[in-house]
Amino acid sequence: MSSTVSTSRGIHSPARLAMHESPDSGASGSFSPLEPDTNDSETELLSLFWNQDNGCFSAGTSNGFRIYNCEPFKETFRRDLKSGGFKIVEMLFRCNILVLVGSGDNSQYPPNKVMIWNDHQSRCIGEFSFRSEVCAVKLRRDRIVVVLEHKIYAYNFMDMKLLHQIETVANPRGLCCLSHHPNTSVLACPGLQRGQVRIEHFGLNVTKLINAHDSHIACFSLTMDGLLLATASNKGTLIRIFNTMDGTHLQEVRRGVDRAEIYSIALSPNVQWLAASSDKGTVHIFSLRVRVLGEDLSAHNSAQGPAMFQQNSSNSPDPLISPNTSANSSSSLSFMRGVLPKYFSSEWSFAQFHLPEDTQFITAFGSQNSVIIVGMDGSFHKCSFDPVNGGEMVQQEYVRFLKTESRPR
Repeated sequence: MSSTVSTSRGIHSPARLAMHESPDSGASGSFSPLEPDTNDSETELLSLFWNQDNGCFSAGTSNGFRIYNCEPFKETFRRDLKSGGFKIVEMLFRCNILVLVGSGDNSQYPPNKVMIWNDHQSRCIGEFSFRSEVCAVKLRRDRIVVVLEHKIYAYNFMDMKLLHQIETVANPRGLCCLSHHPNTSVLACPGLQRGQVRIEHFGLNVTKLINAHDSHIACFSLTMDGLLLATASNKGTLIRIFNTMDGTHLQEVRRGVDRAEIYSIALSPNVQWLAASSDKGTVHIFSLRVRVLGEDLSAHNSAQGPAMFQQNSSNSPDPLISPNTSANSSSSLSFMRGVLPKYFSSEWSFAQFHLPEDTQFITAFGSQNSVIIVGMDGSFHKCSFDPVNGGEMVQQEYVRFLKTESRPR
C-alpha cells in the first residue's frame, strides 16, 4: 500500500504546528474553499468524534461538519459545502487544525484522501492519498496516524514524514488509540491475530502484544498517559483492563450476559471510573481498582509528567492495583467461583443510564462525576452519578443538536 503526500509551505497554527514540503511529496491537489449551503433541513449525521480532552466533539454531516463544546453545551462553528459530506472529522485539541476525510458521496473530497484543514485560513494545507478507503485518523500534537483496513501509517506532524508502518488484522472499524500526555507516546491498534492488541511505546522503543480476548476486538481505549488499556470483544459482555507495559490483566468488569455491540469505552482522567455504551441502550459506569497516583493527568505540566510515568512504568502490576475493594456489584456466591459460571463472580456496573436501543452513542467523562453522552440520533446528554452509592444516573442536560435519523458509523 502506498500513499502520496502533498503539503503547503510555511503554515503555522496556534499549536505551533508547521507544515513543510517533504522531499518525497506528490503533486499538490487543488482545493476550493468550503462553500456555504444554508439548507439545513435535509442534513444527515454521518459520524461523531471527541477531541483529545473530550471537552469538544465534532460531527460529520452529509453537507460538511460542525464543532460543539460540551461544558457548557454550545455549537462553536459549522462549515457547509455543496459537494458532499465528511465521514471523519478529527480535531487537534481546540486549535484551528482539523483532519477531514470525505464520505462516499463527496464529489470533491473522496474517502481515500486525508485532508489537513486550517480553519483559521479556510484552506487545505496538506493531504495524504491512499489506494484504499481511510478507516480512521488519530491525532496528537506530534503525530498524525492514518488507519486503513490492514495497515496503519504514523507520520510526523511537523514535516509529514512517514515514521512507522504497522500491519494489522482486518480492521474495518479503524480501531486505533493514541496517548495524549506530552511526555508519553503510546499507540494501541489490533495485532495480527484475532483478539490481540498491539501496543507501541514509541518513546521507549517497546512493542507489546496483548492477547486480550478469544474473539475479535470491537472497542478499546487508552488512559491519557497510555499506561492502561481497556478492551472489549465483539461478544460485548466483558471489558478488561491491562497494563500496557507488561500486558498484565489488572481487572475485568461485566457489561451483561447477552451479546452486545460495544460502541465506546471511556476512562476517567483520574482513572477511577470506566464508562461503556452499547446497542442495548444502557451506559454503564464501573469502578476501577487502579491506584490513583497524583492529580488528574490532563492537568499535569511537562515537569510532572516524567515522574509519574517512571513511577507507573514498573514491570510489576502491584503499583497499578488498588488494595481497596471495588465498588462494583459482585455475586455473594463468589466463594463458589470454581463451580458456578464465571459471571457469578464478575464485577457488575456501579451506575447506569438508559437510552434508546440500537442507536449509537459515544461517552466521555465530564466535570464533577458527570458523563457526557452523544448519539447518532443528534442528541446530547449530560448525566451525573453518585460516586458513593451508584445506581441510576440523573440527567442534568439534554439537547437535540441535530434532528436526523440514526445512522451507524
